[in-house]
Amino acid sequence: MSGKESLSTVFARLIASFGPISILQYMGEANTRYYAARDPLGVAGDFVTAPEISQMFGELVGLWLADLWQRAGAPAAVHYVELGPGRGTLARDALRAAAKAGLAPQVHFVEGSPALRAVQRQAVPTAQWHDDLSTLPEDAPILLVANEFLDALPVRQLVRGETGWRERMVGCEAGAFRPVIGDRPMDVAVPEELREAEPGTIIETCPGAAAVVDEVARRLAAQGGAALFVDYGHAQFRTGSTLQAVRAHQKVDPFVDPGEADLTALVDFATLADVARAGGARWLGTAEQGAWLQALGIDARAQALARSAPDQAESIVTARDRLVAPDQMGALFKVMGLAAPGWPDGAGF
Repeated sequence: MSGKESLSTVFARLIASFGPISILQYMGEANTRYYAARDPLGVAGDFVTAPEISQMFGELVGLWLADLWQRAGAPAAVHYVELGPGRGTLARDALRAAAKAGLAPQVHFVEGSPALRAVQRQAVPTAQWHDDLSTLPEDAPILLVANEFLDALPVRQLVRGETGWRERMVGCEAGAFRPVIGDRPMDVAVPEELREAEPGTIIETCPGAAAVVDEVARRLAAQGGAALFVDYGHAQFRTGSTLQAVRAHQKVDPFVDPGEADLTALVDFATLADVARAGGARWLGTAEQGAWLQALGIDARAQALARSAPDQAESIVTARDRLVAPDQMGALFKVMGLAAPGWPDGAGF
C-alpha cells in the first residue's frame, strides 16, 4: 500500500475486487492510518482528552495509584504503564503527583504512532516505548492507565435481518462508502438470549478491547498491581451502533474519508469486567468519571489551584465542570478499576 495513496482509493479498489469489507477491518485500517500520521490532540487537532483539559485529572490518577501502592506495602520495584498515552500529559501529571507520595516507578508507554512518540518523548524523556503489551516487563507489579484507548479499537457489528443474523459490512457504490449487510449467517456468534431480537437490531463487539483487558488481567494476577481504564461507554450492555467519527472537534460521517478522522465506538464495560475477572483480576468497580473524580477530591484540588492562581480561577472552575458535570464528561465517561488478587480496593469505587 502506497503511503501517498488515500485510504478511500485503497478501500474502493479492495471492495471492487473482493466485495464488502467488515466494519472491523474498515475501522482498524482507518485508525491505523489516522494515528500514524498526526498528533490529533488539542485545539489545533481533532479532539481534546481529559488530561489536556486540566492537570487535575492526571494528578488524581497519580494519587489513586500511589494510594493503592502504599496500602499494598509500597513494593520497591514497580512499573507505570500507559496505553495510548497521547501527548504524555496524563503521565507527566500523574507521575509528578505520585512522586510526592514516594512512588517513582519505571515508565512504559505502549504507543504505535511515530508522531505521538516524538511528542511523548518531550513530556516524559525517561519512558520506554513498546509496540504492544507483549514486551512489557514481567518482574514487578504494574500500575496501568488507559485513558481513551479502548474506544479507538475496531468493533465488529452484527445486525438481525429478516432471516437471521449477518455481519454489518462496508460496501462502495459510485465512490461512496456505506453500510451493507453481509451474506454469511452469523447466528452462532450471537448470544442465545439475543438471537430472536427484532429485525434491525445491531450488536457490537470489540475483540481488541477484550484481548487487551484479558492480557492486563493476567499480568495483574501474575505480577501484582492495579489498572484504570477510563473511556466513554456503557456500564451495562446495550444494543445499537455506536460507531462515530470526529474531525476538527465536530462529528462527521464515519464512512467519508477513512483515515482522515478519529473513528471510535462506545466501550462495553460490563463485558470487559467479565473478561477481567475471567483473566484472574479483581474488578473494583465501574464508576462515572464525575463521581470518581469528586470522590478523589477534585473539588478541593480546584479550590486550591484557584487560590494559588486567582487570575486563572474561572478557567479552573470551567475545566473542573467539564470533567465532572453530568451533561459534559462526568456521566458519559466511565472509570473501571482492576487490581491483583491480594491488592487492596481503590478509592472511588
